[in-house]
Amino acid sequence: MINKLVVVGLGLIGGSFSKGAGVRGLAKERIGVVRRAQTAQQAIELGVIDRACLNLDEIIAELGEGDMVFIAVPTLSVESVLEKLKPCLARGVTVTDGASVKGSVAEAARRVFGDIPTNLVLGHPIAGSEKSGVCAANPDLYLNHRVILTPVDSTSASSMECVTQLWQALGAEVINMPIAEHDQVLGATSHLPHAIAYSLVDTLAHDLDNPNIFRYAAGGFRDFTRIASSDPRMWHDIMRANKDAVTASLELFMDNLQRLKTAIETDDGDYLLATFARAKEARDLYTQLGSTNSGDEP
Repeated sequence: MINKLVVVGLGLIGGSFSKGAGVRGLAKERIGVVRRAQTAQQAIELGVIDRACLNLDEIIAELGEGDMVFIAVPTLSVESVLEKLKPCLARGVTVTDGASVKGSVAEAARRVFGDIPTNLVLGHPIAGSEKSGVCAANPDLYLNHRVILTPVDSTSASSMECVTQLWQALGAEVINMPIAEHDQVLGATSHLPHAIAYSLVDTLAHDLDNPNIFRYAAGGFRDFTRIASSDPRMWHDIMRANKDAVTASLELFMDNLQRLKTAIETDDGDYLLATFARAKEARDLYTQLGSTNSGDEP
């Protein structure tokens, strides 16, 4: 059991982490760090946390060994949180995060500490939805979903075990992966689809001069573009933090899209049929494998 569990940021990811820990009795006390008093009050009333702070500085002096901090703020805001956590890491507090891009967090840690501290375990839960905010907190959000941890050579075994066991207690499957591989894989499988969905909806909403464009959209359009309802600030940070992997995936996608456009223009039915058949086969195989990641990662 964690002594004090401090969650910085009580959106969907942080709120679900804290609420899940409370439901399962995984921490003696859950403390949320939020920016607004209204959010703090909501979180307490909803059972997401036991108490709240409006500034991380209010809780720093209380923390020591046996405590854990989970950072669940937008990716580009992690560095400022790490700055405030310097005293905690020096006292042996285990710190982990849920940011969708691990390379940028590792770089932030090196800027703040000179190197990645032994008790800082970088992680990423592959779960979520288009909903956001503390009211979306779901204690079962991570059940049967994967969590990727990206330890480095200096990461302590005890910190890894602590973080791993907590995620497993929340019902998640924990796997380890190198930082660079994580960012490449998620750039292609998650960040690219979100970029496409946002771009498609924006194109139809603002570039096509037709007031009925959404009125007659069918269920396929709704399903395909659902993720464009995700938190814009969060995805703004993700695209900037993982720009190399995302742009590489976008370039590959745009090349394939251009070939598809050419096939349609030239009435190349063989190319169209082959492309659609390969895509169907790949998608059906993915479905048959029963991926545990039925939600959208943040």
